[in-house]
Amino acid sequence: MNIVVLDGHTLNPGDLSWEPLRRLGTCAIHDRTASDDIVARAAGAEIVLTNKCPLSAGTIAQLPRLRYIGVLATGHNVVDAAAAGARGIAVANVPDYGTRSVAQHVFALLLELTQHVGHHAQMVRDGRWSANPDFCYWDRPLVELAGLTLGVVGFGRIGRAVADLGRAFGMDVVAFSRGETPGAQRVPLDEVFRRSDVVSLHCPLTPETTGFVNAARLALMKPTAFLLNTGRGPLIVEADLAAALEAGRIAGAGLDVLAVEPPPAGHPLLRAKHCLITPHIAWATRAARARLLSTVVANLAAFLAGRPQNIVNPVTPRS
Repeated sequence: MNIVVLDGHTLNPGDLSWEPLRRLGTCAIHDRTASDDIVARAAGAEIVLTNKCPLSAGTIAQLPRLRYIGVLATGHNVVDAAAAGARGIAVANVPDYGTRSVAQHVFALLLELTQHVGHHAQMVRDGRWSANPDFCYWDRPLVELAGLTLGVVGFGRIGRAVADLGRAFGMDVVAFSRGETPGAQRVPLDEVFRRSDVVSLHCPLTPETTGFVNAARLALMKPTAFLLNTGRGPLIVEADLAAALEAGRIAGAGLDVLAVEPPPAGHPLLRAKHCLITPHIAWATRAARARLLSTVVANLAAFLAGRPQNIVNPVTPRS
C-alpha cells in the first residue's frame, strides 16, 4: 500500500512517531508540499493524507490509483469530497481530537484580555514594579469573570466545553445554536451579541456564517465586551473588527484564526488596539496532536480492513 503524506509538519514537527502509519504501507512523508508539486508527489499513491494541501476535482482526476484521502483535521473543505466520491475515493476526517485544548486556549485568550498576565509580567521585567511606591502595580483594568455573561455561538463539542469552563468561572452562559444548548440559555443570534460580556465563536464556516460578524453585529455589543474567535477566520469581517477596536466600540478581541494564514504584513488587525492574535495554535497541544495522529492511523486501518469509519462523502463503488 503506497501512502503519501503531503504536509505532515504541523501535525508532527518531530515530537510524535509516524511508525504506526508506516506499519500500514510504504510511506512518503513530506513536511510541506507546494500546490504545483501535489500531483507529482501523489502520482503513484493509493492513500493520500493532507492537512491544508488542496485536492481539487482536477487534481484528483490526475491520480488514477487513488483510493482513499485522509484529512489530518476535522474540517475537510480542502478536498473536493464530491468529486472524490464520484471516482470511488473515500474521504475521512478526524471529528474530535482537540476539544479540550481549544477550549483551554479560549480562556487563555480571555484571561489575558481581562487579567493582562503577560503584560504585567513584562512590566515587572521592565522595572515598573520595582520603581512603584505601592506594594502592587497595574496599568490596565482588571476584570473579574464571575457574574459576567458568556455568549457561545455554535454549541458543538467545543462550544459546550467552553460553556462548561465559563460556568466554572461563575459566568452565566447564553448560546445560539441550531440544536439544543444543555446548560445554557438558548437565545437568538443578535441577542447573544447584545447581552454578552464575552462572545466566543464556535460555528462552522458556511456561506451563511461567512462574514456574519460584521459592523452591524459588532455595533450590538457592549463597549466593555470582548470577542473571541478560535473557529474560522472568515467568520469575521476583519476590517470591521479593526475599525470597532480602534474606535473603542468593543473592549478587545482574542483571535487564533484569520481569513488568510499567515496574514500579510499590512493586515489591519495586527496593530489594532486591544487585539490579541495567536498563530492558529489552539489545536496544537502535543496531547491533541497525538490523538489526531492516532485517529488518522485508526481511520486508515479501518478502511484497509473493509470497515471504513469517519467517512465524510458518499462513495460510488468502483466498476
